Amino acid sequence: MTRVVVVGDALVDELRDDSGVREFVGGAALNVAVGLTRLGVPATLVAMVGADEAGVHIRSYLKDYGVELLATPSIHGTARAVSTRSGGGEPEYVFNDAAKQRRIRFGDDERQAMADAALVVASCVAFDDAEQAEELAEAVAAAGVGVAVDPNPRSGMLHDKDEFVRGFERLAAGAALVKVGEDDAALLYGTPLDALRARLVDLGCAAVLATEGAAGATIESGDVVVTAPISNLPGRIVDTMGAGDAAFAATVAALVDRTPAGDEEWTRVLHSAMDAAAATCRFEGALLRTPAALEGLDLDRIGT
Repeated sequence: MTRVVVVGDALVDELRDDSGVREFVGGAALNVAVGLTRLGVPATLVAMVGADEAGVHIRSYLKDYGVELLATPSIHGTARAVSTRSGGGEPEYVFNDAAKQRRIRFGDDERQAMADAALVVASCVAFDDAEQAEELAEAVAAAGVGVAVDPNPRSGMLHDKDEFVRGFERLAAGAALVKVGEDDAALLYGTPLDALRARLVDLGCAAVLATEGAAGATIESGDVVVTAPISNLPGRIVDTMGAGDAAFAATVAALVDRTPAGDEEWTRVLHSAMDAAAATCRFEGALLRTPAALEGLDLDRIGT
């Protein structure tokens, strides 16, 4: 029972910058599912996918990487995020109606897959949809397996912040792992990341992965608190998209067989997560990479 079921978003990322327009298959949940398979962990993705050209690309991409898809049909087509980047600043995202009105249904196949899984992962779920949050929480409870959660709120898709927090915390309470970042703390709680980490520990989360951008990351699990800086890998940073998903996937992969114990084991997990995040940033797009991907490459040509 090593398979992991990932529940959340699948979409097309449309990147616009000074060099033109490019499209990538993406979505936080999809990135995690693909990342897990690249780390040797079989994964099933439960997501909404449209019956359109973009949906065909998503299905083909998942097949290429060996990810099983349990798709909820979308009457609004496939979700899309348009990212505009200029002047070296942070990208600005605009989401289409399919992304804003995303919804996943949990039928017999989805519930059986969750019951058979080693772990269920939820990332970028519409927690501010009370019915959706209830369906997910009930399906996870019925499956009787551990859960890992990344709230991954997006301001362009967020309808009700308070409802989102309620739905997120209901699933996060007692979770095996919760991943949060500085943006999550600011958008959902208006507090520093350390304060959110403490809140999640108080909710009973077994482990919290707190990503702090250029400052690295921290894992807190019981009495263990370990920190790590951004991994210093060769080559320049090309694209930060997918770095958090890569770190989350690497941490989830470490939990599949058993929960790490003690400072030494958690430190190895965190350094592995930071390595995956840093390697992913050396390439355009959100596909998880490891430091091995940089071996033998002409680093000056990455991303050109």
